[in-house]
Amino acid sequence: MSIQPDIYSFGSISDLYIEYTKRTAPYTMEYNHYHDYYEIYYMLSGQRIYFIRDRSYSVEQGDLVFISKHELHKTMQSGDAAHERIIIHFDDAMLSKLAGVHANFLLTPFEQQSHIIRMPMQEQLATAQLMSRTLSEIRQQPAGFELFPAFAVTELLLSAARHIQQHEPVPLHHATPMHAKISEVIRYINAHFGEMLRLDEVAKHFFISPYYLSRMFKELTGFTFSDYIILTRMKEAQRLLRESDSSITDIAAAVGFDNFSHFGKTFKKITRLSPRQYRKQYR
Repeated sequence: MSIQPDIYSFGSISDLYIEYTKRTAPYTMEYNHYHDYYEIYYMLSGQRIYFIRDRSYSVEQGDLVFISKHELHKTMQSGDAAHERIIIHFDDAMLSKLAGVHANFLLTPFEQQSHIIRMPMQEQLATAQLMSRTLSEIRQQPAGFELFPAFAVTELLLSAARHIQQHEPVPLHHATPMHAKISEVIRYINAHFGEMLRLDEVAKHFFISPYYLSRMFKELTGFTFSDYIILTRMKEAQRLLRESDSSITDIAAAVGFDNFSHFGKTFKKITRLSPRQYRKQYR
């Protein structure tokens, strides 16, 4: 019998969304994930491994994770399965409503090389109190509680942006040499996804056996080698459909598909829209 997590939330994905989850059973995100809104992940307790863009991070209690739009990410178990986290989603329209001309400053945490901010203890305590008050407002729903989440998110972003402004970036270190090697492989894929990429050829390029590369890639990122390539291609196809006037046939070729029908089927499987429908929706 599976143990159900404790979950409650506020708002909607199309506006401002906050979700609290407490889990005691092992959990790894089953689906491959990126979206067209910003995400803040706050670790209330426990520890997780978080893969974002091209590397994995160890996320601990008090850490803030900032994930920009259209960035591939996935969480995995690290050590004890028990953990509590808060996720916050918002889009550009919501941020503009919250911050007006200061919106770009509040986006500073999403533009750093590292996706994690680990604040000094005093600032961590202030963040913990802010998040605790937010959850209390959402659960107890006193008069006017709907006003508090937007205030809390604005304060959280402001604190993080000021922290970055006042502190030098913390140097990034890989947990092991293999973490560093897999990050190199991912950067290679990100630069060459439009070409034919075969596991054995990439493994040879990095002087690793195909079996070992396949196993370590899955273990350290949460993605299979082939799934990561497909998702990277689909993410770029979506960007081109949104931002360019290139034909769908040309876009399919640009992201590494030599079979247009296969491109269309893969695109619809991931986005639930055909390329034409996707372009129309975002135009």
